[in-house]
Amino acid sequence: MAQGNGAQGPLAGVRVVDMTWAWAGPHGTQLLALLGAEVIKVESHARLDHSRMRSLMGGAMKTGPDGSPIFNDLNANKLSLTLDLRKDAARDLLRRLVSVSDVLAQNMRPGVLERLGLSYEELTRFKSDLIMLSSSAVGSTGPERLYAGYAPTFASLSGIADVTGYPDGPPQPLSGSVDLRVGTAGAFAVVAALYRRRQTGEGQHIDLSSTEVMTSMMGEAFMELSMTGRVPGRNGNRHDVMAPHGCYPCAGEDQWVSIAIGSDEEWTALKAALGDPGLEAEAYAGPAERWQNQESLDPIIERWTRQRPLGDAVDQLQAAGVPAMRVHLEDSIASDPHVVARGYFQELEHPVLGRRLVGGAPWTFSEDDVGVHRPAPLLGQHNEAVLGDILGLAPEEIERLVADEVVR
Repeated sequence: MAQGNGAQGPLAGVRVVDMTWAWAGPHGTQLLALLGAEVIKVESHARLDHSRMRSLMGGAMKTGPDGSPIFNDLNANKLSLTLDLRKDAARDLLRRLVSVSDVLAQNMRPGVLERLGLSYEELTRFKSDLIMLSSSAVGSTGPERLYAGYAPTFASLSGIADVTGYPDGPPQPLSGSVDLRVGTAGAFAVVAALYRRRQTGEGQHIDLSSTEVMTSMMGEAFMELSMTGRVPGRNGNRHDVMAPHGCYPCAGEDQWVSIAIGSDEEWTALKAALGDPGLEAEAYAGPAERWQNQESLDPIIERWTRQRPLGDAVDQLQAAGVPAMRVHLEDSIASDPHVVARGYFQELEHPVLGRRLVGGAPWTFSEDDVGVHRPAPLLGQHNEAVLGDILGLAPEEIERLVADEVVR
């Protein structure tokens, strides 16, 4: 039975062995931890999770493996156990840990765990109803199964990069947001498998293709192709039906308001808020006309937004009944009054980083205390707790494993 992580959510009592790394896998297992699962991250000095050592955007960290803000953001609520899985004794410890756990999640390239003698078939000898999530670039079957991949390649292979961008620009491969979507899909699959196990008593091996996750999120593009024969193109911030629909500059540097009009009532509200007689032209009389004449419509809206600070523009438009919202910058989202009131960002004391804001659960439950309860673990911080309290090893046994660099 899991010892928990301070949360009493719907997954309290579920133990997850987390062998994921980078962004996608750790985000998925963190969602499970935010739901109350006890998540034990198995890692090693011999092969550090690169989010401990570098940011995909910002380059190498200079703070060592325990001072990475990226790692802290992706691994809150987890425990850390260090095992050198190149050693037989370490693999035996992992099997023992699996035997008292519910889920194993990993996003290594297909074949890696099999070569270590840790395949799903092998592990079910120790835990017959084990749920195992194997997340990879394109899945574990098919001619490209051994291909390596990161978020931009998932976006490109899935087709979603081709429909993302401006009409006169290249496809946009996207990046970290793809990883987070893949991680969310993995967490959802694990929760579904846990529910199924409760009904049937059976475990499950989940073979998740990151590329297929992204393909599944562009159903409207495939529908358009199948119904019309047209290959969807890139349309920037514009919409296939709604108009006006876009991001408009406000007063100040890099300040933008997003406006989306989806009904005649909202169009009437926009006209009243802007008070520009140009909006009364026949060219904008109906939804189809507005969509066809966006090239002349957008400058009228922009003329109004440029004269106003972003906050004033949003407040005036929302008060009039116009769907409009600020485009947040990275340094403004954490101080947004609504986000603060919702309590999404939480401040935690990290032993190396000090007090930092971390993203919490994107949901609230009426009874359970879900969310972030502790920062990401230091490397190997919970070796004694996992090996001693969970696996029942005596202190001298743990000392010997450390001396033999099995626990490392």
